[in-house]
Amino acid sequence: MSDSLCELWLRGIAFNPVASADVLIRLLDEAAGEAGSLMCEGRDLPGAVIDAALRHPVERIRCALARNLYVDPARLAPLASDPSGLVRARLAGGTRLQPRWVRPLPDDILVTFLTAQDGGEDGRVTEKEIAGELWSSRQVPLSFPRDMAGHDHPALRLYAVFQWQSLTVAQRHALLDDPDPAVREAAKKGSRQLDPEAVEAELPPIGSRYAVSVLSTCALSPAVVERCFAADEVDPLARNRHTPADALARLARHPDAEIRRLVATRPDLGQAAERLRQDPDQDVRMRARLQPSIRTWVEFQEVQKVVDHGRDCTCPITQPASEPSPDWYATCAASEEPVLRRVAASWPGLPAELVGTLALDDDEEVRIRLACHHPLAPPHLLRDVFVTRPAHRPHLLTLPAFPRTGWTHLIAHPDPEVRALAAADPTLPEPPLGDTDDAVRRAAAANPTLTPETLETLLTDLRTAEGAAANPSLPVHRMHALLDQCLTGPNKASGRAGG
Repeated sequence: MSDSLCELWLRGIAFNPVASADVLIRLLDEAAGEAGSLMCEGRDLPGAVIDAALRHPVERIRCALARNLYVDPARLAPLASDPSGLVRARLAGGTRLQPRWVRPLPDDILVTFLTAQDGGEDGRVTEKEIAGELWSSRQVPLSFPRDMAGHDHPALRLYAVFQWQSLTVAQRHALLDDPDPAVREAAKKGSRQLDPEAVEAELPPIGSRYAVSVLSTCALSPAVVERCFAADEVDPLARNRHTPADALARLARHPDAEIRRLVATRPDLGQAAERLRQDPDQDVRMRARLQPSIRTWVEFQEVQKVVDHGRDCTCPITQPASEPSPDWYATCAASEEPVLRRVAASWPGLPAELVGTLALDDDEEVRIRLACHHPLAPPHLLRDVFVTRPAHRPHLLTLPAFPRTGWTHLIAHPDPEVRALAAADPTLPEPPLGDTDDAVRRAAAANPTLTPETLETLLTDLRTAEGAAANPSLPVHRMHALLDQCLTGPNKASGRAGG
C-alpha cells in the first residue's frame, strides 16, 4: 500500500457525495491528515459530522468548518464563541473561496461577534480584530446596522449611528436621546451630516480624501457647492444625493462626459434629463433614456449595479438593504432598453414566465446575468454561459441548479474544464479514463456508470484513484475498507500529512 494511494483515497472519500456520516467522521481522525480539514471546509456535511467537528479537540478542524460555504451558517453559531480566537476569526472572515454570492451570517452570530468582550481564551486575536474581519468579509447584511437601532446593547446601537442616513426619522430622534452617552455623542455627530452649515464649518480642504467622502454624502450649503465648481471638484457633487437642483442642471452641461454620465440616471434630475437625451456622447444618451424609468434611489442603485459593467463582471452579489417593487422589475423585463432587461435578469425574485422570456433574449448580457443570478435559469442557459464565458465558471459551479447532465456532446471540447463536466455526466456511455488532462481523468473515474470491477482497477492507479474513491457507486463498506488500510495500517496518513 503506497502512501500516495492512501492520500488520494482519503481525499476522494472526503468528497464522495454518498459517503455516510460514519465514514466522514472517521476522516476527522488525526491519522487522516489534511483530508479531514479539506472535507470540513469544502463540502456540505451531515448533521452528525457537523456536531463532531464543532466539538473536535483539534483547532484546525474547527477552523476549517468555520470557513465552510455549504453548511447552514446557523449550525456554525457555536464557533462564534469558540475558545480559540483563530476559529472565531475564521468564521468572521468567511470562506477563502470568495464566492460572488456572499451568504450573510445570522443575526445571533453577528451580535455575538460585535458585543464580545474578548477575542478568545488563547489571546491570539482581539475582539476588535475579529470585528474587522467580519465587516470586511461582506457577511454583514446591508440592513443589519439599521435593524440594530433599537437593540438593547449600546454597542449595536452605535453601529446603527454609523449608517445615519439610512435610518428613519424616528430612529434618529431615538438615538439622539439615547440613554448611553457614547451613542448620544455619535448620534449628534451623525446628525451634522444633514446640516449644511455644520458641514461647511467642518469641511476639510477640498481635494483631500476625507473631503471627497463628505462632498459625496453630506448635505451641502450653496457656498460649498460654489467652492466645488470653482475648484473643478464636481465628481462628488454628481454622486451626492443631496446636491441641489440648480447644481445638477449645471452638471448636466459639464464639458466632461463622465460627469454627465454620472448624473444622467439620477431620479432627481428633472428637466435636465431631456437635454442629456440629446447629448453628443452615446453613453450619456443611453443613460438619459433610462432616467424616466428610475423614480427612486433604490431603483437608481439597482441600475447602477448594471450600467457600468460588462459581460464578464464578477462583482459580489449581495442582498440590498431594500429592493424596488416586483412591478418595477417586471416593467424592466419588458423594456426595449437592454440595460433595464439586464437589471430585471439580475433580480432572483423575477417570476418564472419572465425568466423564460429573458433566457431567450437577444442581448447576451441579459442571458449571462439571468444565469448567474436567478435560481430558475434553465439548464441549457447555465451550460451555454459556462462554455462561452469562462470568467463565470467558478460562480456557476456553486449554484444548486447547475446541471450535471446534458454535457455528453461536449466530450471532445478543447477546453478541459468543459470536458471534465462531460466526463462526469452519468449519461455518458464511455467516460474518457485516458484523457490527457488530470482533472478530466478524475471526473471520468468518478462517473457513477462505471462497474465495480472497473472501479477496483482505477483505485490502484495513481492517475485515477482519487476520482474512483469519490465515485458515488463505491459501496460504503468498501470506503470503510479503504479507510481501514489507510488509518490503521502501517502506512497511516498521520505519518505523511503531519498530523
